[in-house]
Amino acid sequence: MKHSSLSRRHFLKASALAASFPLFVPSSVLGREGSVSPSEKITVATIGHGNRCAAVIPFFMQFDEVRCIAVSDSRAERRAAGKAQVDRHYSNEDCVTYTDFRELLARPDLDAVLIATGDRWHALASILAAKAGKDVYSEKPMTMTIEEGRALVETMQRLGTVYQCGHQRRSVDSYRFQVEIAQSGRIGRFHTVVAQMWENPVLRPQSPHPVPPGVDYDMWLGPTPWHPYIPARFNGWNWFWDTGGGTLINMGCHYTDIAQWGLDTDDTGPIYYEGTAEFVPGNFADIPRVAQVNCTYADGRKLILRSYGAFGERFIRFIGDEGWIQVDDETNVITAEPASVLKLREISARSWADPGGHIGNFLRCIRTRQETICSPEKSHRATSIGHIANICIRLGQELTWDPKTETFLNNDHANRMISRTMRAPWHL
Repeated sequence: MKHSSLSRRHFLKASALAASFPLFVPSSVLGREGSVSPSEKITVATIGHGNRCAAVIPFFMQFDEVRCIAVSDSRAERRAAGKAQVDRHYSNEDCVTYTDFRELLARPDLDAVLIATGDRWHALASILAAKAGKDVYSEKPMTMTIEEGRALVETMQRLGTVYQCGHQRRSVDSYRFQVEIAQSGRIGRFHTVVAQMWENPVLRPQSPHPVPPGVDYDMWLGPTPWHPYIPARFNGWNWFWDTGGGTLINMGCHYTDIAQWGLDTDDTGPIYYEGTAEFVPGNFADIPRVAQVNCTYADGRKLILRSYGAFGERFIRFIGDEGWIQVDDETNVITAEPASVLKLREISARSWADPGGHIGNFLRCIRTRQETICSPEKSHRATSIGHIANICIRLGQELTWDPKTETFLNNDHANRMISRTMRAPWHL
């Protein structure tokens, strides 16, 4: 088992304290009266401090055992905003900023990182953080490719890193209730999951612009192919294959994670994929406007991924041969047939927008070195479904997948899309 940097730092500080212990010590130093002593704090830093990070980091800092000590981002305005947010919380000016997150990872006093960059950095930053001895909470999707996912899983296992993927719906009791009802047999034999997401945008073409002051564009691009700076690509990176994968993976990984949980298939996945997509002529974005992929497991159960409609219409429905149960993601309202199953629910769930429980699970696992609720293997399997769905619609072909070897059967083109070449000097 890996000994965390937290444990190492605690040992060194405890030794120094024993050598010259003062007669009177404030209770906050000793951790009395509900406080956590400085030597027991879990020190955290952020990698990528944009809108998502700004929304999530307060849920870390709400824990008295956590101390956020630094932020990093390739954009100066976001570094400044991140520092201001952290300093405001602690009423000081101690937060340190970094442009290159590798300098942040070199700090010996850092225990864990919150990675909230764009998708292009999630896997590589997680791996580099693990190699630097840091535990990792990474936003989803955990990877850009299936190859990255397997590399991440193996790295975390080899180094004993505590890793939590930001599939926070696993820690929300509305989804837990849905899973429990489906697995209990109260809707009969559970055979189908329908996951409804929203459609992707259609963008107007834009020409290259000068890189704005304060942006380290090379660092922003990271391992992805070079493109000239274009505001639509820079601000809408999720709508371009080189830097994102659209709604089918970005939101889809939340639902594939819940589907895998409900179907009790966390260590495997569907084997057959067929899909349709609408690519709009002249769309500057190179992802489809709408898509649907039907994914079939070896036992015949199905997962249907839909990307169309409005943002507020998203839901996940579990269907059995005697009924169904659905969670509306916008409102967190649960509906079911028969409606009588809803009486079994005891409390009103916090919504997916509150990741506090998910973060609490991560923090507990840092101390216990146990596996998190969204461990690398579970998250990799769920994320792979979204990647395969995207490969299916990009090729316009039906695909057969072997979850054991993680390869496509009789399809060399699809197998080449399991990985991508990273831009030098970056590599797995």
